[in-house]
Amino acid sequence: MHRKVTDGTANANVLHVRKVTSMFRPVHTFACLWRQTRCLSPWLALCLAFALTACSTISTKPPAAAATPTPPEAASGFTAKPGWSFERQAVAAANPLAADAGLQVLRAGGSAVDAAIAVQMVLTLVEPQSSGIGGGAFLLHWDGRRVQAYDGRETAPAAATERLFFDGNGNLMPFGRAVASGRSVGVPGTVPMLALAHQQHGRLPWARLFEPAIALAEQGFAVSPRLNALLSAETALPRDPVARAYFFQPDARPWPVGHVLRNPELAAVLRQIAERGPAALSEGPIAQAIVDKVRQHPDLPGTLSLADLRDYQARERPALCHPLRAGARWWRVCGMPPPSSGAIAIGQILGLLSRTPQAMASLRNGIPGADWLHAWTEASRLAFADRALYVADPDFVPAPGGDWQSLLTSDYLNARAALIGPTRLPQALPGRPAGTPVAMAPMPDQPESGTSHISIVDGQGHVLSMTTTIEAAFGARLMVTTDPTRPGGFLLNNELTDFSFAPSDEAGRPIANRVQPGKRPRSSMSPTLVFDANTGAPVMSAGSPGGAMIIHFTAKALWGSLHWGLHPQAALDLPNFGSLGGPLLLERDRFAPATVQALESLGHQVQQVDLTSGAQALVRRSDRWLGGADPRREGVVSGD
Repeated sequence: MHRKVTDGTANANVLHVRKVTSMFRPVHTFACLWRQTRCLSPWLALCLAFALTACSTISTKPPAAAATPTPPEAASGFTAKPGWSFERQAVAAANPLAADAGLQVLRAGGSAVDAAIAVQMVLTLVEPQSSGIGGGAFLLHWDGRRVQAYDGRETAPAAATERLFFDGNGNLMPFGRAVASGRSVGVPGTVPMLALAHQQHGRLPWARLFEPAIALAEQGFAVSPRLNALLSAETALPRDPVARAYFFQPDARPWPVGHVLRNPELAAVLRQIAERGPAALSEGPIAQAIVDKVRQHPDLPGTLSLADLRDYQARERPALCHPLRAGARWWRVCGMPPPSSGAIAIGQILGLLSRTPQAMASLRNGIPGADWLHAWTEASRLAFADRALYVADPDFVPAPGGDWQSLLTSDYLNARAALIGPTRLPQALPGRPAGTPVAMAPMPDQPESGTSHISIVDGQGHVLSMTTTIEAAFGARLMVTTDPTRPGGFLLNNELTDFSFAPSDEAGRPIANRVQPGKRPRSSMSPTLVFDANTGAPVMSAGSPGGAMIIHFTAKALWGSLHWGLHPQAALDLPNFGSLGGPLLLERDRFAPATVQALESLGHQVQQVDLTSGAQALVRRSDRWLGGADPRREGVVSGD
């Protein structure tokens, strides 16, 4: 019933392949000392290395300018969405079948966490390019009293080293080669994380939550236009024999739109998880099949082991919350702490923008104007400079000043906002929160990929925001099966390519987000909950897929809803924009030539590209929940 407008980009490349030609050899004394002190606590190790090397300032060399990013998932059209309104409960998810599964769980008396589990299992089947049981996720949950942050991010295997992505000649691998390999697969964390959240907040039995996905896997689902478009653009996936037999016809063409695709192997795997919980993926035949798939890769095998699967632990971390002023109102915005960079970057962008006069401009004919976009871009460049230098797994890298909130204090944001002038900064350098001396190097630019987002509110008023991923579209292009005679299976992530390929810079300064055994790669996933600062009541759940642009897509939804008062659907419909530190990216064909020219006159290099977000949002207004789903993907909002 919705009007479909194609944008002619269905065949855009899914995978951005970027050769990194520089060689980084950690010969500097600091790098040697750093390696020797890894057995100490992260903060003590940093202090000791700093003291011994007398490094007193951060690197002033900015990270390499960002190349024009290819969307993590190819564009497949723009379908107008109506926006939704519900009185009691709602599920916003990237596929109608998944949203319906979550709603059925809520109607059966399930909690928001129960519904999220059902949604995720169906997404594993119907949206396999974006997330699944072979990947990881971050989940924020509000139970009426407190916000909890659950970390299901993948980890590097115990045998991984800083040189994981070097080739036999000592050079960094081309990015695309590393992605589609066993080398890129991290220890999956989605199922252990969901089990941890269910132990605390589940109301229905664990096994009950798998029934919708199992039934769909056995009965089959119709291949959607988006899945067909992404398969049509895919070149690496058919090299995996299991995936080729499942996703493609004998003539190598993907199954057409509407073809009923059955996955009896996934149904069998889900039955095991329903019966045994996360142990089904960490021991026994499924675990062995995962390890074999990674270690027997014909080109680039990985080191994932049964011990890695057995030893994985989901974590509960303190949510990272910060105040946000929008006009005369104050909000409390909560997100994931590191290893996610999302909450910090969003908090900085919105905080800097709130301190910038140009950002107070309203929409012009429903579109952001040049002055506002200039302020946003400068704020995001400063935020991404901090992100490149500081943010990594907190179990390995200390926060500047010992607290990640140091990057969000009022004094720090005031100082950073003062750098935003009427024209583009020649360089956006990282700041020095709390005056902390740091002897690390910024991470060079690398592509980041896919993902899916889920927002839920249940009948008890509990609110959830969950972003889930297998990284690139179709992950590592490795499909796991325990029975080759049975069609289907599930895909493994390529999450380790979110680490910096280079462990240090040319001077030997370590990069915070380098590969280390057991470490979680930095992420841009930004599940977000917003509360009324005066009453404490939840007012918004939001998030998006989109690689590093997740930060912009989610922040846009927040600004549009909280500052401009838009219905969440209208906020998601706004054109996309943002900078990852290099050029200003504008969504293709959504901005007037005069706006582009005005931005260029301010010094910005403007590139118009496909920015394929997939945001979902729920917003509380008066006595109702309003829902929005991104028109660039297949998501919907279902509820009562």
